[in-house]
Amino acid sequence: MATSKEYKDFIIEQLELLDNITYKAMMGEFLLYYNDVLFGGIYDNRLLVKIVDANKKYNMQEQIPYESAKPMYLVDDVDNKELLKEIVIETCKGLPNKNSDF
Repeated sequence: MATSKEYKDFIIEQLELLDNITYKAMMGEFLLYYNDVLFGGIYDNRLLVKIVDANKKYNMQEQIPYESAKPMYLVDDVDNKELLKEIVIETCKGLPNKNSDF
């Protein structure tokens, strides 16, 4: 099942507290970037973020985005824009990146 355009648009709107959020379509799903850092994606109408030490404190459930992929964390409280902002920033801080604008 691919992600619907409506769900993608909803998630992008929910991430509006963050500047520089971009996405790329990938085989019916969407990869998500913050300041050019890939932090997660939208898979089958689910917002998933990469697992890093910095975001373990949110006690999110592990899920597989697609067959044979590494587990990611499911962000199930997508209505809380402040929490989403926090999770994205913490996730990006825990990823290797060329920017430090978090």
